[in-house]
Amino acid sequence: MRYSILSLCLAAALAAGCSRDAAPPADTASKEAAAVTADQKTVAEVDEYSYSEPDKVRIEDLALELKVDFDQKQLAGSATYTLNWLDAKATQLVLDTRDITVEKVVGERSDGKWEDLEFALADKDKVLGSKLTIQTPQRNPRIRVTYRTSPDASGLQWLTPEMTQGKKSPFMFSQSQQIHARSWVPLQDTPRVRFTYTAHVTSPQDTMVLMSADNDPKAARDGDYTFKMPQKIPSYLLAIAAGDLTFQPISARAGVWAEPGMVSKAATEFADTEKMMATAERLYGPYRWERYDILVLPPSFPYGGMENPRLTFATPTVIVGDKSLVSLVAHELAHSWSGNLVTFSTPKDGWLNEGFTSYVENRIVEDLYGKEAADMEKVISRNELAAEYKEIDPKLQVLALRPGTLSDPDGASSSTVYTKGAWFLQFLEERFGREAFDPFLKEYFNHFAFQSIPTTKFIEYAKANLLDKYPGKVTEAELDEWIYQPGVPASAPKTVSPRFDAVDAARKAWLDTGTLPASDATAKWSTQEWVHFIDGMPQTLKPEQLAALDGAFHFTGTPNGEIAQRWYPLAVRSAYTQANQAAAEFITRVGRRKLIMPTYSELVKTPEGLKLAEETFAKARPGYHPITTASVEETIAKAKQPSKQ
Repeated sequence: MRYSILSLCLAAALAAGCSRDAAPPADTASKEAAAVTADQKTVAEVDEYSYSEPDKVRIEDLALELKVDFDQKQLAGSATYTLNWLDAKATQLVLDTRDITVEKVVGERSDGKWEDLEFALADKDKVLGSKLTIQTPQRNPRIRVTYRTSPDASGLQWLTPEMTQGKKSPFMFSQSQQIHARSWVPLQDTPRVRFTYTAHVTSPQDTMVLMSADNDPKAARDGDYTFKMPQKIPSYLLAIAAGDLTFQPISARAGVWAEPGMVSKAATEFADTEKMMATAERLYGPYRWERYDILVLPPSFPYGGMENPRLTFATPTVIVGDKSLVSLVAHELAHSWSGNLVTFSTPKDGWLNEGFTSYVENRIVEDLYGKEAADMEKVISRNELAAEYKEIDPKLQVLALRPGTLSDPDGASSSTVYTKGAWFLQFLEERFGREAFDPFLKEYFNHFAFQSIPTTKFIEYAKANLLDKYPGKVTEAELDEWIYQPGVPASAPKTVSPRFDAVDAARKAWLDTGTLPASDATAKWSTQEWVHFIDGMPQTLKPEQLAALDGAFHFTGTPNGEIAQRWYPLAVRSAYTQANQAAAEFITRVGRRKLIMPTYSELVKTPEGLKLAEETFAKARPGYHPITTASVEETIAKAKQPSKQ
């Protein structure tokens, strides 16, 4: 998943609540996980965010039969599971659900006939949802659950025509990571379980349906669609979308799906996709998912991107006309190796997905756009990591989290799993050299292909294939410090950017003398340089200073979300009220959390700002994804709590 195109924003990094510090220990975690007291290096592999029991029985294949109902805001149908019974004594199938109505459960007998099975749906837990327990005394090889989703399913968003670009057709899309798949399919909703799947989906005849599967660019739009995903994937990569969608190719194996008014613009912006694929293949081995298509979603999509295999979901906020934000594509494509191919086995090991992916993304950017471009993105992300580490609990600053650290997996420190994780891999790269590290990483992806692993597996592999193979370059103590200790080790490699040095000089000159940077210089600045220019400003400026910047560079009303998400919080803190209307319009139009939460977080700090935040949220809420809605609600609610004396 891509929280950020450039790097990760402090305000959005704490997930569900943008300014939330360390989440309390999970009182909803499984008893097994809660009872663990051993050091995290030796703790048993348990996913505390799932009720399922994959060591007893595992889903091997999922067959979906679904109907898309825009009027009811509902998916209805059935899920049929092909099961592998691992424990000879097991007589239950336990699935994760959230706000799902289960209508019937049947099991296939040995004679091929189907029989009703007893089931019980437990009370809902706020984080984990409801445990579905199915009695299976015959240990049925296949079980089918007939169900329907809630209009408020946390993993689905239903948009009216007015909320789309074309304004003519409704739109629906899923967001399953971290544990939202259970809100639209009863599943063993843990990355420990990987399965193949097929689907038959019906929809209104004028609606195109896509899934994280074998979408046919030439498929007729007839309201009846079938899909097949032959490679095993974890539940968080299960995805669906439906709406007025058309296709435009980029290469023989890559292309863009989007609303008709967006598809050509998106294809032009993402024209380097095939080059990115070729670069990644040269470095890390063949692309194993056949096609790589990108679905551009409406602005309400809560993230930058989501790496659904064969069909990356992407925010339109990165389409700015100059390809300055296309590292989004590099990031989501990189997940085809790090995350989709080799997957973290529990959310506690999220860095195995996002840290590796951020590292690979940076290598792709360096290869295609130069070391200078890659280094600028490193500097931005590491500056934000440093800012975040001044705020958050040290328990969230380690790569491999202890069980019980987070009550909700959406609350992980994204700067840790993305930026610190990538930094650690750069540390290994520099110590061992690319001539050794690149082949190591390539073979790592091959060795663990289509598997889900914990951090301990990576450590074992790294010790055997790096540390022991090239003795004297990295010690086990250094490995331990990077993975299990908070903060950033002193051994972290430094990155500098000459272009940022020039930006720093221009900013300092303006702050000292009021002399604006020369227009012939700023005309050549990239998005990254503008971001760095604003990021380095004092916490507040005088309103007249912001007016001078605005007059020269027109930040207020900018179509560039990366600039907007930095400019508007600065304007709010500095009481530059001239930007209020544009800020409100921006956070109403865009639902991407990383871009809008910093502005909400600043608004709620004053009575006037809180009033504007509440008024804006009331207007924007119908167009927000449930994940974004929850973040804004929490931010406003915390601001309204009486301060503790």
